[in-house]
Amino acid sequence: MAGAVLLGAAPCTAMVFVWSYLSDGDPGYTVVQVAVNDLVILVAFTPIVAFLLGVSDVRVPWDTLLLSVVLFVVIPLGAGALTRSRLILRHGKEWFETEFLKKFEGITEGGLLLTLVILFAFQGETILKNPLAIALIAVPLVIQTYFIFAIGYGWARAWKIPYAIAAPAGMIGASNFFELSVAVAISLFGLSSGAALATVVGVLTEVPVMLSLVHIAKKTRHWFPA
Repeated sequence: MAGAVLLGAAPCTAMVFVWSYLSDGDPGYTVVQVAVNDLVILVAFTPIVAFLLGVSDVRVPWDTLLLSVVLFVVIPLGAGALTRSRLILRHGKEWFETEFLKKFEGITEGGLLLTLVILFAFQGETILKNPLAIALIAVPLVIQTYFIFAIGYGWARAWKIPYAIAAPAGMIGASNFFELSVAVAISLFGLSSGAALATVVGVLTEVPVMLSLVHIAKKTRHWFPA
């Protein structure tokens, strides 16, 4: 329960760039989406998690939640904004976009794979020994992901929004900030806890599901204006 709450309360602020890129989404629109989600996390993540877990009689320390937000959202966001502004000021926007960013191509995918390997290394034995429990966690998460994507993507089609906007619009609602969810679950409940396991299962299911949504989006791009 706690793991599912942590996953649901953390809107995606990182991997949506990957999903948007793979689905040929609009980079500018994706940045705006991520900025909004960052603000949502800064303001609402801690009270939402505390409230929902409190309803379930799970008491969590606010200081731990706030520290997690600072470590995994505020510091990276501030460092990224500072780096971008300094480099653009010194070298120009064109150099930043065409030279600097290209140096990091492939690092995101590599980081994702490394994250999955590390998570599975810690929870792999538990996952293999409890297939039924894993299925009970994974199936609702998979259904939720497809359902939320269908709402956003379908609404975009009804409004005749261009494909480059519609694809990331559907992706960001369906994806979660699983890095934050895993970190908070481990901080609050421990590495071997059920909450940590639920967030890890969320990661392991989200990646292939989101890749399938990328495939669906690219196959249906003719539904939308160019």
